[in-house]
Formats: sequence, structure tokens, C-alpha cells
Amino acid sequence: MDMLPTLWFAVIAVLWIGYLFLEGFDLGVGMHLLFSARNENQRRVMLNAIGPVWDGNEVWLITAAGATFAAFPVWYASLFSALYLPLVFVLLGLIFRAVAIEYRGKGTTVRWRRGWDVALGLGSLVAAFGIGAALALTTTGLPLDANGDRVGGAFAWLTGYAVIGGLAVVGFSLVHAASFLALKTDGDVRSASRRFARRWAPIALLPLLIWVVALQASRGSAVTWGIAAVAVLGGVAAWLANGRGREGWAFVGFGAFLAAGAASIFMASYPVVLPSTIDHAFDLTVGNASSSPYTLGVMSIVACFGIPVVLAYQAWTYWVFRRRVSASSIPEVHPVRPAVRQR
Repeated sequence: MDMLPTLWFAVIAVLWIGYLFLEGFDLGVGMHLLFSARNENQRRVMLNAIGPVWDGNEVWLITAAGATFAAFPVWYASLFSALYLPLVFVLLGLIFRAVAIEYRGKGTTVRWRRGWDVALGLGSLVAAFGIGAALALTTTGLPLDANGDRVGGAFAWLTGYAVIGGLAVVGFSLVHAASFLALKTDGDVRSASRRFARRWAPIALLPLLIWVVALQASRGSAVTWGIAAVAVLGGVAAWLANGRGREGWAFVGFGAFLAAGAASIFMASYPVVLPSTIDHAFDLTVGNASSSPYTLGVMSIVACFGIPVVLAYQAWTYWVFRRRVSASSIPEVHPVRPAVRQR
């Protein structure tokens, strides 16, 4: 098997892990607005914690999808056409989420702000669930025929694995966001976030653990089982660190749980990029779904220059905005002329 398709499979796996790690706490913060924040000040603390970085984190999703389109066009075509309906809802969720972040401060009424908070929370929930379902089906399979076309109706994708994958990303995002808020904020939000992670992490992370174990049981090797064990150790260490108030180590531990768990899933799936539940002869692999060697070669050269620039810029952004956000950092609401007409 050629080296370049394997290399780009690894790159795409890294992009998805990076997206789930960075965008995971963004999506989780959006969901926490629905039930964790007790007043407007706490909501503003949460939003200011992700304010400088949320839109940059979404670049990882665009890059992962774009890399899949360029490096594995058959994989992209089969996956995105088979999951057209749920991915439309993901797109709508991301749109509502982005608009809500920008619009909630443009009005002065409680009803206006609360409406956009609900849009932000539900948009984050739908996006997280849809992305998790799509990634789970990428590793467990869809009913594809010999041409890579989906067989069945519009809801043929809605399987048990899709639900587990959706719940896995939702649960991880909630816990990851709690550890991020405990690390990045101070005051009541910090305390509440630590309590949430301590109480709910074992339950919220369970769907991702089920996904990992299911893949290892069907296609795993000694190496992938070892990486899965690292994921479990990372999750346990993070939970213990959170209970002891070691917020930095808790954030790193939950991130290690995701990274090692996702790595074990992708490695167990290789070389299949999209299994067919009809016949394994119809499976899409890194060999039959990839672009030409010339295309992959050009992409590799461009990536060697582009990826370090993106990583350096994001690292600089996180360094500049590294300080904690607290209630004292948020100015009092003062009367201004609203940017929109309200009733």
C-alpha cells in the first residue's frame, strides 16, 4: 500500500482529534448555558472564556472536511451523501450557534438574551450530536452498495452506533467544557464547573468508552487495546485531579482520554475508511478511496507550510488570552441604544 494515502489518513485523524479537543469545550460551554449558569453575569463569564478562540477552533472542522474531500474524494462523497440529512442539521446548529454568540449582546431585554442563549445551547447540542454520529458511522459502517451509494431511506443512518457516537461527543463536550471553565474562570463559575465534572464525568464519558471498546472488540489489536487503556487511565487521572482542585491536570487528562480513545478507534479502523454493512467487499479503504499520488504529493507539500502557520497562530492566541475570567472582569450592564429594534 502506498505511503501517501496512509499518511493522509493519519493527518485526517489528527485533524478530527484536534477539532474535538478544541471545539469540544466550545460546544460544551454553549450547552452549559442552558442549565449551569444561574444569572447573566455567569453567562457572560462563560462566553468571555471562549470569546477569543471559538471561531478559530471551528477551522479544524473545515480543514478536516476539506482534507477528506481532497485526499479521499470517494470517502467524502459516500459519507456526505449518505448523511445528508443529519449534516444539514449540524450545519444549521453551527449557524445558530455562531449567530447567537454575535447577536445576544446586541439587545437589552432579558427575553432577547435568553432567546439567543437557548439558540446557542441547542445549536451546540445538535452540532455535537450530529458530528459524533457521523464519526461513529465512519468507523462502524453504513449500508453502501458496490458504487458507494447508500441503500435505504433517509434515516438508514440512524443506528445504535450513531446514537452512541452522538452521545459520546455530547457527553465529552460537557465534561471537557467543565474542566475548561474550571481552568479559565474564577468565582462561582469555577466552583460549579468543578462540581459538575466530579459528579457527572463517569456517566458522561461512558458512551465514548463504549464506542472505543466496541471497536477494539471487533477489529482491535494489542497496540490499539493498549492505547485504549491509556485513554481510561487519562480519564481516571483527570477525574481524580479535578477532585483535588488540580484544574490544569484535569483538563489535560480529559484531553488525553479523548485523544487516546479516538486514536485507538482510527487505528482499529485502518485501512477501512468507511465500512459497508451490506458486504465487506464494498468497504471503502485508504487504497480505493484516495486521490492520485500526484494530488496527495502536492497536498503534502502545501501542508508542510500551512499547518505549522496555523498551529503557531492558534498557540499565540491561547497564550495572549491565557488569564482567567472572573465576575470582576465583566463590566456592569449599562444603558445603550440597542442595535436592533425590539418589542
